Amino acid sequence: MARKPSAAAVDATCGPSTNRPSSRRARRSRSEACATVVIPALNEARTIASVVRFALRDPWVREVLVIDDGSVDDTADLATRAGARVVASSMLGKGISMQDGLAEASTEFVVYLDADLKGLRRAMLRALIEPLRSGEADFVKARFSRAAGRVTALTAKPLLRLYFPELSHLHQPLGGIVAARRDVLRQLRFENDYGVDVGLVIDAIKAGARVAEVDIGRITHDSQSLEALSEMACQVSRVILERAAEWGRLRLSFMRHQHEINRRQAALRPVGLRRLHGARGLALIDMDGTLLDGRFVAALGEATGRTAALSDLLDHATMDPVRRTRRIAALFKGVPKSTFEQVARSLPLMPGAIELVVGLRRRGFVVGIVTDSYRIAAETVRLRVFADFSLSHVMAFRRETATGRVTLCPFMSHQGGCEEHAICKHNVLLHLLEESGIPPSATLAVGDGENDRCLLARAGRSFAFNPKSQVVAKSARHVVRDNLRAILDLLPPGFP
Repeated sequence: MARKPSAAAVDATCGPSTNRPSSRRARRSRSEACATVVIPALNEARTIASVVRFALRDPWVREVLVIDDGSVDDTADLATRAGARVVASSMLGKGISMQDGLAEASTEFVVYLDADLKGLRRAMLRALIEPLRSGEADFVKARFSRAAGRVTALTAKPLLRLYFPELSHLHQPLGGIVAARRDVLRQLRFENDYGVDVGLVIDAIKAGARVAEVDIGRITHDSQSLEALSEMACQVSRVILERAAEWGRLRLSFMRHQHEINRRQAALRPVGLRRLHGARGLALIDMDGTLLDGRFVAALGEATGRTAALSDLLDHATMDPVRRTRRIAALFKGVPKSTFEQVARSLPLMPGAIELVVGLRRRGFVVGIVTDSYRIAAETVRLRVFADFSLSHVMAFRRETATGRVTLCPFMSHQGGCEEHAICKHNVLLHLLEESGIPPSATLAVGDGENDRCLLARAGRSFAFNPKSQVVAKSARHVVRDNLRAILDLLPPGFP
């Protein structure tokens, strides 16, 4: 960790490198503009403008960046009008948005604010930044007065007291209001779920940063449902326990095994399905060849030197689909989980993929990815295109490597469902219609291949995107080529 900087050094880093103002008053004003405020935001149109204006009023703030996480309301427009620079997040999730903001920040100090804050106190930002400017701290957490958070009181603080007693004094370890030196933040790992905030403060301690907590008065956040709090508690627990294992305070093998169990359970019941209740419509979109410009398993085979063995199994017309799925999965035994994730992130998206998903969500659809591929890939793509949920088969991992065993997606089987295929995407549609009460006429499907044909034939509105055969093209109501964005133009006004 760098030594405590002098006041002159701090002011030098806060000010611009060129076009220095000539007057003493201008130099002082410019030198004080030493912080970038980063605000990750998802559908926060009610509060985003007031939070941006609040940040811009502080003379120690040089710029405000709003990292838009695929909002379908007016968040981005209102933030721009309020004076922020809006940056589209590279991937769905608060942690990724925080990293994106860090990459865009031009100052030595970075402040993170939540987009739904209310009751902000005028001196709050100065209270956060002052310990950084004076060299007393490298990482500052906000302490504020409000009704006790249940996840903080019942999950985070007990676990920190057990495994990280050096942090047990923090009043709000989960709070998203943080100020830190940019060089410190670059050393830290940004989790992409509710565990991001507690993970950052634990990693800051490990990096040798001096952590402080300052009182910023009383503020309010929007309340969350009990279901959301339950998911938050699970994710916060995972991060704390994984960090404890990495510090030698808990066996890492146990934690990773438990995380794998939780991952498989989540695949059986994705959290995003809760959004179906009360939704106006349901959209199901294929992944390979539709959202992705390519096929995930083919790219994974190329990345791992398994192309020759894989080519004998892909699209094998005479082999039972379930047997083929299991044999393909077995080929990837021993491949690290990180390779699966890297391939899923590196494959290019089809033109208009994000615009289609966000556009459908703006119209009131809940959007899901349905694929014969693996959940680890489907979830990565879901985050890239800002979809609500994904349904897929599940590759099992042990010690961060693939076992070669796959669990078939239960939503693809349905008693009394598709008469042609035991495992079929049409069965997914049936399950979700039964669960949500959405009328079949308010459903939409997009696909390109033989395994999408039954779904396309039965959805209320269907689109064959660059169809691989005439049979697939005839199964859909419309054929769209080249750009997925064109689907939005084909939807009638008011649909669904």
